[in-house]
Amino acid sequence: MIAAIVAGLTSGIDITTTMNLLFGGMGANSNTALYYILLGSLAYIMEKTGASEIMAYEISKAVKSNKFLLYLIMIIISILAESVIPIHIAFIPIIIPPLLAMMNKMKIDRRMLSVSFGFGLKAPYIAIPLGYGKLFHDILETSFGNSGLEISASTITGTTWIIALIIAAGVTLGLIFFSRNREYADKNIKPKDLVNEIPKLNKDHVLIFLSGLIVIVIQILTESLPLGALCGLIFLVVTGVVKIKNVQDMLNGGISMMGFIAFVMLIAAGFANIVTESDAVDSLVKIASSSLGSSKIVASYIMIVLGLTITLGIGTSFGTVPIVASIYVPLAQSLGYSTRAIILLITIAEVCGDAGLPSPNTTLGPTSGLSVDGQHEHIKDTCIPQITFIGLPLIIVGGLLTAFL
Repeated sequence: MIAAIVAGLTSGIDITTTMNLLFGGMGANSNTALYYILLGSLAYIMEKTGASEIMAYEISKAVKSNKFLLYLIMIIISILAESVIPIHIAFIPIIIPPLLAMMNKMKIDRRMLSVSFGFGLKAPYIAIPLGYGKLFHDILETSFGNSGLEISASTITGTTWIIALIIAAGVTLGLIFFSRNREYADKNIKPKDLVNEIPKLNKDHVLIFLSGLIVIVIQILTESLPLGALCGLIFLVVTGVVKIKNVQDMLNGGISMMGFIAFVMLIAAGFANIVTESDAVDSLVKIASSSLGSSKIVASYIMIVLGLTITLGIGTSFGTVPIVASIYVPLAQSLGYSTRAIILLITIAEVCGDAGLPSPNTTLGPTSGLSVDGQHEHIKDTCIPQITFIGLPLIIVGGLLTAFL
């Protein structure tokens, strides 16, 4: 909120208009914020009834004491949640909390899971044209066409896999770095040995899993995230899993679990509205353009850093593509960049703008699951590890690649 107010005042907007822009812009993320609150309610029910322990048990049975296998499973689930079953970060606050006791026993450093989720939630939409990836690739293709450069879907997929490969290399380094044991206390969680204490499956658990399928189906059919979550919750009330007298507790549980994410997303949307209205992006681009010079390497790094700065200001990589493309396509063409290099420039800038920053879903999601016992900090344990092992490798390697591709 302070950053938003400073942005408005320093661009010449009076305080009253600044606050109106801040609150007026929140509507851009209200749909997603509401979805997370409702989804948090579903996660709360799964935790209370023990349904989440059923899923955690199956994962624990497969993992046993192999922490690297747990990372791999979480990456695979993340990839599926981005492409095959497009539920994005919804699975994290459902699956992770009941696994924390086992993770504490294995002395797993949760920062590595933050990085693993970062890869699983970013690489698929960059490289795979399914689910959120199809949406992102369509936005790229349309934005390039509107900026005067026609590209095909095959050109995008034939280029963006390079970015996924760089992220994979960075995550591998992170895996090695965070492989050392880290101690956590069993706070606010019930220490259970999920491998030996098998949770009993009952009718409520089956109905809860069916509600999850309803959420996914309604979401896909209507393209409305909140409607899908609402239908899933209504199903649980109608079938008696949640009594009418406990509906308020269900909603309070959702707010407690996901309210932080919803609040950050609303404020981020308001901040983006102020940045857009201030015309600060245009001024920033003019200053950067005059500094590019004749060196492609210097130009690449300046454009990547500028692009991620714009993404940070707008608050979404998907929504910023048209803005960055309209600037970079003609600029990069004038500097002699190839089509593939321009695709890399824009995509790397967008991904780096998401990697490790405080407001994107891909950092808020991991924190929502890993911090339920108060032992995982959003900035220190989620954002900084993702910046270090995803953002920095992309900037360093990507800058060189785009200059010579």
